[in-house]
This record gives sequence, structure tokens and C-alpha cells, in this order.
Amino acid sequence: MRIAVLGAGSWGTTLALHVARLGNSVKLWEFRPDAVRKMRQDRENREFLPGHPFPDNLLVTDDMGEAISDAEVCLAVVPSHAVRETAERLTGILPAECVIVSAAKGVEQGTLMRMSEVWLDVLSGSFSLDRFVCLTGPSHAEEVSVGLPTTVVAASPDLRTAKFIQKLVSSERFRIYAMDDLIGAELGGSLKNVIAVAAGIADGVGFGDNAKGALLTRGSTEMSRLGVKLGGRQETFAGLTGIGDLITTCISRHSRNRYLGEQIGSGKNLKQVLAEMQQVAEGVRTTKSTWALAQRENVDMPITQQVYRILFEDADPLQATVELMTRKLKVED
Repeated sequence: MRIAVLGAGSWGTTLALHVARLGNSVKLWEFRPDAVRKMRQDRENREFLPGHPFPDNLLVTDDMGEAISDAEVCLAVVPSHAVRETAERLTGILPAECVIVSAAKGVEQGTLMRMSEVWLDVLSGSFSLDRFVCLTGPSHAEEVSVGLPTTVVAASPDLRTAKFIQKLVSSERFRIYAMDDLIGAELGGSLKNVIAVAAGIADGVGFGDNAKGALLTRGSTEMSRLGVKLGGRQETFAGLTGIGDLITTCISRHSRNRYLGEQIGSGKNLKQVLAEMQQVAEGVRTTKSTWALAQRENVDMPITQQVYRILFEDADPLQATVELMTRKLKVED
């Protein structure tokens, strides 16, 4: 199978290596020519995934046309804020039958679109969601790249397409479940990053396991409350793309979103933390989008509201916690 992988960060490189090791012909696209020259020279991505040599069937290019020209599958592994630009660059050159597999987790700012909606909006008449798959679930590149067991979900409105990607990408260490709840899968993978920032803030402030358990539980409730309102299925948020991804992101030392929250909880401001980070923490932009969605849909999301206030209104984390704890007492839903 001929596969294009767009985006050479840690996750994009990991997925490129994974599908190449399964015997596919892979072209990895990176937009920076200098980074491409370095990867070609080193035959590995020392910037984001050192110590993992590229096999001969993995080529690197900064030419989008070259990467996609004969691709049967396109793995789009760019940050959510770059998805629209990436889709625009593919306009007119995406092969007619190519399946797009999106690994981005986020909600576009301004439009409040999920990633599949962004792709459909850009490619419009030349593209159908029957050829779109969301690949999501608890999956840190640091673990997948060294072969630690990982289980994720391939979600598509067309279950046949999800099963096609399931069969193509699964291995003995990387198990994929297929499902047709695209809305729930996309929202679960996105919204959990907001709760992960909250979990990190709790760690940075010095709260204990009791607080972390409460955040994960009530955060899961917020995620499903909004997700179901937007068309996802309740059971999806109890699965890998909901609670599974949430747990991993909130407790892992590899989680960029948890780390960002931890730094803010320890006293730094958002600008400082972002300047120090090499990779993207999707939870920052997703917090802004999620809070806008909650207001638009009139959905109660108190944790999301306080994370928004801490990130964008300089609210004090301890005071935000007091406000959460002193909300009107209620029956658990």
C-alpha cells in the first residue's frame, strides 16, 4: 500500500515508521526544507524522535505534491490549527480514491468545526466523509515508537472504511477497534485535552489523588454532556476515545497538556510555558473552542470554564478551585 504521512512531529514520525515496518511504501512530508535535509542525511528524526532509524521504504520530502501523488491512504498528522491550511494545499492534487486518516485532536477556533468538518469544508464537492477516518485514542508516540502495547480507534461514518484502516494499520503491538461514531470519537479525543490541562494544574498546585480522581470523573461527565448534545453517542465517551484517552492524558508523564497545566499550577503564566515548549499542547486552543461550544449549546461545563479563566483571564488556580468546590450542591449526574 502507498501511504503519505503529512507531518513529521513525534506522532507523525511514529506512525510513518509503524506503517513502513508493516511493509507499506511511505512518504513522510515535512514543510521545513532544512528539517527534511537533516532527516535525509541522518535517516531518522533526531529533532522529535531520536534513536529510530528510517527503513528504506520510508522517504522524506518537503514537496506536498510528491508525497500525495500516488497515495492510496493519507495520514494527516498535523496540529489541529494547521488542518485547514493542509487541506487547502491538497485541493486539486488529492488522488480521487485516497482515504484521509486524521490524527489531529482539536476543534477549530472561530468556526468551532471538528476536524472532519474542516476537511469537508475545504475539499467540498471533491470529497466524501465515506473516505475519512479519525484515528484516535490513548497513544503517546514515546510508547508506540518502542513497541509498547497500544490500543486505539478508527472511526468513520462508513464502517467499511474504518475496518479497512483497522486491517491496514493494526499489528501485534498496535491494536485498532473500528467504529462508526465519528462525532463522538473526534470530540472525545479533543475535549479530554481540556481536562488534562486541569489535571496538570491540580498537580502543579499540589493537590492529591482525591482531586485527580474527581477531575477525571467530573471531566468525563462534561465531555459526554457536550458530546452527546453535538451528536455523539454516550457509550463512545465511556470507551477508548473518551475515558481511555482521558485517563492516559491526565496521568502520563508524556502528556504535553498535563505538563502545561502543571507548569501553570506551579506559578508560571501561559505565555511563559508556551515559549518553553517545543511541541504543541492542543489543550490550549481546544479550551477556547470548547468553552465557546459550551456557551453556544448552553451546556454546563464548570471545569472547562475554570480552565478557560486560568489560561486566558489570569484567574488564580487556587481561587478557581474554590469556586468549583463551592458551587451549588447537587445530585451527581
